[in-house]
Amino acid sequence: MPTEISDDPPTGREATRYLIDEALGYVYSGALRAAASLGVADLLAGGPLTVTELAARAGVDAGGLRRVLRVLATRRVFEELADGRFALTPAGQALRSDVPLSARPAVLMLTDTTLWRPAGEVELSLRQGGPVFEDLFGMSFFDYIARNPQTATAFHTGMAAFSDQENEPIAASYDFPRSGVVIDVGGGHGGFLLEVLRRHPGLDGVLMDEPHVVTGHRLDTEDVKGRWRLAPGDFFTDVPVGGDVYVLKRILHDWDDDSCVTILRHCRRAMVPGGRILVIDAVIPPGNEPHQAKAVDMMLMTAFTGRERTEAEFAALFAAAGLRIARIVPTGTMVSIVEVVEP
Repeated sequence: MPTEISDDPPTGREATRYLIDEALGYVYSGALRAAASLGVADLLAGGPLTVTELAARAGVDAGGLRRVLRVLATRRVFEELADGRFALTPAGQALRSDVPLSARPAVLMLTDTTLWRPAGEVELSLRQGGPVFEDLFGMSFFDYIARNPQTATAFHTGMAAFSDQENEPIAASYDFPRSGVVIDVGGGHGGFLLEVLRRHPGLDGVLMDEPHVVTGHRLDTEDVKGRWRLAPGDFFTDVPVGGDVYVLKRILHDWDDDSCVTILRHCRRAMVPGGRILVIDAVIPPGNEPHQAKAVDMMLMTAFTGRERTEAEFAALFAAAGLRIARIVPTGTMVSIVEVVEP
C-alpha cells in the first residue's frame, strides 16, 4: 500500500516517500490489467493455487506472474498464503468474469490503451489546451472505436459493466411517472432502461444509440416484453419525439459545452409538454475530499472533449439550452440525477 500519512500535511522525508509512492500508481493499474486480461481471478475461483499452477494454466512466465501477484496482494486483490500459494480476497472475487456485477470488463476498458496512453500525456494536454487522443491515434476517440470493432466492443462492454453496479440504486432513487414513455438517449445496451422498466410496469421505453451499439441490447426479457423499442440514430441529428422523460446517463460528460447544448436542445424540442430530462452524471463537489469524478475528469480531459461538471457549470450549460435545474437527486453512487425542465 502507499505510504500512509496522518491528517497533518506530510513534510520532509515523509512527504518524499509519499510522493514517490504516488508516482508509482501506474504500476498497480498495469498489474491489475494483466491479471484481468489473463483471467487470474477465474483460475483461482476454485481455491488457492501455486504460481506454477497458475502460470501453466494462463500460459505465462511463472516468475513474472509471481511478481505481478505480489504487487496486487499489497492492494488486497490477491493474498499470498504462508505456503506460497495465492488466493482470491473478497475484493478479488469481483475480478472474476462469472460473478454478478463483475468489475473485469470495466477494468479492461479503463486500462485499455485508448485511455491509458492519453492519461500519460497530461502535460501535453495542458500545453495545448485539449485532448491528446488525436495526436496519438490520428482521429477522435469515437471515430477510432467506430473503425475498430474490437476496441468498440471492449468500450461498450466495459461501460455496461461500469453501469451495472449503479443502475439499480440510481433507478430506485428517482420517482419516475406511473405511465408514459422513457427515452434513453445514448443508452448503450439498455441496462439502465431495463432496470427502470422492471420497476415501473406502467412505463414504455425507447433505447436510442448508434446502430452498431443497439444491436447488443439487453432488453429482450420476458418481464418487459412488448414495452420497449429500439431507435438507432445519432443524437447530434435528432432524438425520438414524444417522450415524457429523456435520460442522458453518462453522456454529457463525454462532450464539450456546445455539443451538449445541441443534444439538450434536441431533447427539449422532442419531449412532450411538461416533460423532463434526467442528466445522470457526476456533480463534482467542492473542497479537497477524494471523489472518483475528479480522477475521471482528468481522464476525460486527455481523451475526450468533455468534462465532469460542478452544479454551477451544469446550470450554465442548461441555461444555454433554454432549460433549468429543477433539483439534484443523490443516488448513493458516484453520479447524481440532475432533473432538468423548461423554465
